[in-house]
Amino acid sequence: MRRLIVTLLFGAVMGLPVASHAAGHTAGHTAGHTAGHAAGCDALTADDALAAEDARYAAQVGEDFIALEQLLADDLVYIHSSTLVDSKRSYIDSLQNRTVTYLSMKRSDTQVRTLGCVAIITGLGNFDVRLNGKELSVEVRFHSLWAQRDGRLQFVSWQATRTPPK
Repeated sequence: MRRLIVTLLFGAVMGLPVASHAAGHTAGHTAGHTAGHAAGCDALTADDALAAEDARYAAQVGEDFIALEQLLADDLVYIHSSTLVDSKRSYIDSLQNRTVTYLSMKRSDTQVRTLGCVAIITGLGNFDVRLNGKELSVEVRFHSLWAQRDGRLQFVSWQATRTPPK
């Protein structure tokens, strides 16, 4: 079951026909596909993924919208710790109109798992933000997903959960 979930996630991220992979799943294998390795892409390394994540953090804090346009996938799903869900366009719009301003972004307790063309970064994020004019310090546990598509790394998904107050 775990391999099926990974295969479905991987297929969705890579834009593969997920139904055919799910139908071909038997005894922990997928028909015609090795989990975590799609044809036509170079396998990502943890360093690749962390460098891309660092570039995204720098672009957000530096309000570099040109860089964000390049880093964020067109089909981005960004789930905030508040449960608000953004697309690429709505996320960049919220930064441009200063609904949200990232003042600093730091991560720790980071782990990177690579699955061929996909990297999953998990960790603890400490972010200082201005939300609707109010400054907040937010600590979250997060998943950040990167995929190698169209010859470049693309930020495809984020999900964060706030940590309980200490």
